[in-house]
Amino acid sequence: MRKIFAALVVSTVLAGAAQAATVYPLDRATILAGSPFDFKVEFTSVVKPEDVRITVNGQDYKTALGKEVQFVAEEKNKDKLLGSAVILRGLTLANAGDYKVEVSAGSETRTVTWNVYGTGAAPKAKNVIFLLGDGLSVAHRTAARIMSKGMTEGKANGRLAMDDLDRMAFVGTSATNAINTDSANTMSAYMTGHKTAVNAIGVYADRTPDPLDDPRVETIAEALRRQTGKSIGIVATSEIEDATPAAVVAHTRNRNDKAEVVGMLLDVKPEVVLGGGSAYFLPQATAGSKRKDDKDFIKLFKDAGYTLATDKNELAAGANANGLLLGLFHPGNLDVTLDREFLKKGTVEKYPNQPGLVAMTKVALDRLSKDQDGFFLMVEASSIDKMSHPLDWDRAVVDTIEFDQTVAVAREFQKTHPDTLIVVTGDHTHGVSIIGTVDDEKPGTEMREKVGIYAEAGFPNYKDENGDGYPDKIDVSRRLFLAANNGPDHYETFRPKMDGPFVPAVQNEKKEYVVNEQYKNVPGAVFVQGNIPKSGDSGVHSVDDIVLQAAGPGSEGFKGYMEQSDIYKVLADTFALGSKQTN
Repeated sequence: MRKIFAALVVSTVLAGAAQAATVYPLDRATILAGSPFDFKVEFTSVVKPEDVRITVNGQDYKTALGKEVQFVAEEKNKDKLLGSAVILRGLTLANAGDYKVEVSAGSETRTVTWNVYGTGAAPKAKNVIFLLGDGLSVAHRTAARIMSKGMTEGKANGRLAMDDLDRMAFVGTSATNAINTDSANTMSAYMTGHKTAVNAIGVYADRTPDPLDDPRVETIAEALRRQTGKSIGIVATSEIEDATPAAVVAHTRNRNDKAEVVGMLLDVKPEVVLGGGSAYFLPQATAGSKRKDDKDFIKLFKDAGYTLATDKNELAAGANANGLLLGLFHPGNLDVTLDREFLKKGTVEKYPNQPGLVAMTKVALDRLSKDQDGFFLMVEASSIDKMSHPLDWDRAVVDTIEFDQTVAVAREFQKTHPDTLIVVTGDHTHGVSIIGTVDDEKPGTEMREKVGIYAEAGFPNYKDENGDGYPDKIDVSRRLFLAANNGPDHYETFRPKMDGPFVPAVQNEKKEYVVNEQYKNVPGAVFVQGNIPKSGDSGVHSVDDIVLQAAGPGSEGFKGYMEQSDIYKVLADTFALGSKQTN
């Protein structure tokens, strides 16, 4: 028995060693025909270049690919030797089909198969409007419908704009290195057709310490520039360098490389760029700058032909103008809708003229639709996620209503431009559900006893008497009760946070996140034991599938269960990105 066990151990070790090499793109990668990407092999030991063998569908790679790899004798991370590597930048595969890549060097081997796909020769749509609610979960949508439209006798009193998009798919969001995920790799999968690791954008995350040298894949903006004459627009309520908007153009393993992302935006030059994040455009000597160099990207964008708008008045003044447009309306993220439009909290006093998502999208559509070749517009409602992390559900839901009103703007545009594909989705979910209601009129002082479940829930009493689509008040006497399945230690107050966004946990002297005592004395507040590590200050994303809905030419490609990387294939086919459309 011992001999058998020893033999099993040896065979297991050898089997592990035989699969030690890593190949990028990874196994089962999907690659658009003609789309440039970087090919890399990482060995776990130092090997000789003459020992490296690479074949593609049984042929020597030089014959199959027409290029020779660069050999890297030793890759290091600080003083740690990582092993040898080979890399080939800017590889393209012109013909659709499966490509079996076999790599070996000594005892290290690896086999991966890539699927290279083509597209139709003619575009199905002239324009694509890709609307993304960051963190958009089913509960956000349901709550937005109830809060905005109301409900009577179990039926909604109205529909969201996104409710009437006629094509639907469930989409898996997991990263290449974890089942849970973040906005960087999820949006990167949408915008490149390649899944990647948490925090990575437009690259496969390799082992080298430099986040900017990882194997690149082509973004949709680069593909549009390479194959078409279409215009590109990016609109977000976050910093424009944040993960989701950055993924349209950028390449980095570290989503926090925001100063570098600004340079990547300038390289691609989208026709319209609207959002926050001006701090990363300013040279370091300027007050409020977050750059560590002297580059003035405001000047560089102006020199490149951009008109600058810094508030909603300047944005409106140039709404019907032509040419490149850069709108930077906040040094950081724009204030959320509830604070910006209603409560005047957050930084609204300091930046009182921030535009909302609806206004920015209308201007973007007006500008982009003047391009006879068509356009691709990405619109992100960033703060659905940013308010869901701190468990501030009222702010998250109000931002969802704003997002849906932006979907309505896109739908109106589609009526007069039927050659437009509209896609509405999220990038990942949050662990949130609607439990019932909280009714202040129930007797007693314990807020927990005022939670209505099942038949005791009744219906909330929000009103929209001015017809703007938002509830006139969110702190009504009987309101929705949303709760998360994860988070740090915190106090549940059962009330909207009227004085500003919720801060559930704060850091102690041990650098642990502990309950924020600020909410301890709120009448009826209940301590909630956290269930995530104490290094976490807020709720985390969930692994649940997201819902994607679409309407317009090309939308028939969205159906059933899809990986996020599959969404890019539909976009590429809709725009015929496998076919050159410009001279």
